[in-house]
Amino acid sequence: MRIAAAPISWGVCEVPGWGLQLTPDRVLAEMAELGLTATELGPDGFLPPEPEDRARLLDRYGLQAIGGFVPVVLHDPDRDPLAELRAVLASFPADAVVVLAAATGADGYDARPVLDAEGWRTLLGNLDRIHRETSRPVTLHPHIGTMVETRAEVDRVLDGSEVPLCLDTGHLLAGGTDPLDVVRRAPGRIAHAHLKDVDAALAGRVRAGEITYTEAVRAGIYRPLGQGDVDIAGIVTGLTAAGYAGWYVMEQDVVLASEDADPAGDVRASLAFLRGITA
Repeated sequence: MRIAAAPISWGVCEVPGWGLQLTPDRVLAEMAELGLTATELGPDGFLPPEPEDRARLLDRYGLQAIGGFVPVVLHDPDRDPLAELRAVLASFPADAVVVLAAATGADGYDARPVLDAEGWRTLLGNLDRIHRETSRPVTLHPHIGTMVETRAEVDRVLDGSEVPLCLDTGHLLAGGTDPLDVVRRAPGRIAHAHLKDVDAALAGRVRAGEITYTEAVRAGIYRPLGQGDVDIAGIVTGLTAAGYAGWYVMEQDVVLASEDADPAGDVRASLAFLRGITA
């Protein structure tokens, strides 16, 4: 089992005003202290942009970069997402997984437009074009506050494109999709996994419009593995039985208010739960 970390578990996020942004040295040091040896890249500006400088920093903590979250507008016929991606991916490690999110074009994840038929044709066509023409592993990450959030939208991507998925167990459940059902229905489409547990009651309030997504994250919608309402054990067991050989990324999104916060504690609890499943 290949286990990696993600800076968002330490509150490091691309959204302006998200919360306290910890230094790379603290985040990477705490990853290493937990025994982790791989991480996703985090948002632009978190790690050095030059590949050699980034590799030296990661090497200092015994870490390798295995992927990166890349929000990109896919639904606008007047934009070429592949051209934008090529510039971003020039600094990616050759075998790093590209974790695409179908961005709205606005900052944050608290509101999104509704796509018309042309928007969906453009989005699905761009996904297949990126999948075919990018010489590295590419996945689509269903994500709250993006153009692919709900179960109907996830199904539309599965039925209308060939792109593999990043199975984010938290965003799927929060958006109304049972991630275990995706594992059972389409295991061959899953090429990357973000493991989160979720407070389903808070997720329901987000779907009902009672609170924003950001408010839900501040309130603790994402829980350490085994402490929420996602069947993490069933998902890992199902992926293993299906021959999944990709990464399992420990990713419990948080908003930090002070340096005294202990995000590593939640990651430690998640790792203990995950290793208990596979022991």
